[in-house]
Amino acid sequence: MIIGKWSYTRGLHYLGNGAWAYLQPDGSWGWSNAGLITDGDQSLVVDTLFDLKLTGEMLAAMRSAAPRATASIGALVNTHSNGDHCNGNELVGAREIVASKAAAEEMKHESAAVLANAMRNSAAMGPAGEFLRRIFAPFDFEGITQTLPTSTFEGSAERQVGAKTVCLIQVGPAHTRGDVLVHVPADRTVFTGDILFIGGHPIVWAGPVSNWIRACQRILEMDVETIVPGHGPITDKRGVSAVKSYLEDVSREARKRFDCGMPCSEAARDISRSNFPRSNYSTWTDAERIAVTVASLYREFSGDETPPNVIGLFAEMASLAKL
Repeated sequence: MIIGKWSYTRGLHYLGNGAWAYLQPDGSWGWSNAGLITDGDQSLVVDTLFDLKLTGEMLAAMRSAAPRATASIGALVNTHSNGDHCNGNELVGAREIVASKAAAEEMKHESAAVLANAMRNSAAMGPAGEFLRRIFAPFDFEGITQTLPTSTFEGSAERQVGAKTVCLIQVGPAHTRGDVLVHVPADRTVFTGDILFIGGHPIVWAGPVSNWIRACQRILEMDVETIVPGHGPITDKRGVSAVKSYLEDVSREARKRFDCGMPCSEAARDISRSNFPRSNYSTWTDAERIAVTVASLYREFSGDETPPNVIGLFAEMASLAKL
């Protein structure tokens, strides 16, 4: 697949000026992207992958491409708390692991051990467990040592990679509580973490969705031409606009149903059956995620700050995936 000038193939892709993106098609559940920023003999890694094998393969490719810069990795930035962006932290050996304060707190409750236990006991979880086994079957969560950030920040921070300034911008809570953009102005590049799912339905675990829409607008206002999403192919501002429009469309559709008193699960199902997904988003993967996004919107509309029922939402997604 070719998206603009970039091929969407597995592995390391050179972005120019000492920067790379590591891509994992098809970008669905767990198949995340990462990045490498270098200048001279200095480097910064953006995110690790869902398990140790995948992360090891990625790091080998990075060290082969930039041996001098990666001989000693200065910093690893985790864009957020989901395991497909941080489970491989232990392998990097960075002098510093950086995340937003909110992401670091959330990571404490999202270890690979929790996922490994869920996979071992998935048979007892009914449809949610069956769905979990199906989407995460390619990954190995056993034997991972959780390696948490050593430095945190709130709002924004900067790191130097040689002469390059790397800007860390907290835009969460949105996808998760502590989402961060990694912007490299000198390269006109931004690594967005899961603020962008390109070619797949986003999933709003934390919200508010209005924050996520603002995060997309912030990227659109940046002087960037290369945008590396958390999942999916490298994109440009057209990809950002598509995600922003999707979130606005789902918000509008969910609000109509909320105002009519339609229950949340019924609203997600009704939106899925409507013209909404068949119009602009018919080719996007993982349409079942709308169950989670609508649940987050309903909590946002009602001012409900109760944490989401993750198992219940996985069961809802399992049901929608069969439609």
